[in-house]
Amino acid sequence: MSRFVSIAKTSEIPPGERAFYEVEGIYIAVFNVGGTYYAIEDACTHDDGPLAEGDLHGFELECPRHGARFDIRTGDALSMPAVTPTGVFPVKVDGDDILIELPD
Repeated sequence: MSRFVSIAKTSEIPPGERAFYEVEGIYIAVFNVGGTYYAIEDACTHDDGPLAEGDLHGFELECPRHGARFDIRTGDALSMPAVTPTGVFPVKVDGDDILIELPD
């Protein structure tokens, strides 16, 4: 089972920007790409380093440490040295609230 929790207001993350949150011990980055929000765990699966501070190329997030790339929509690892996907969280917008789905 899962549940949605409010994480931010839409005004806090304008298009092309990202914001970082800690929710129940999980570090999460929320991206606004063209008005659509994506939430990804802020942890590279290669070395558990911070991932979301890296450059975003379209939907590909490049880890700032070793250059592994991840799809922010699916969490899939797209290039070495990472081979394991990172976590993603479904996002919905309710009014001006951004909510992410967390597992119970």
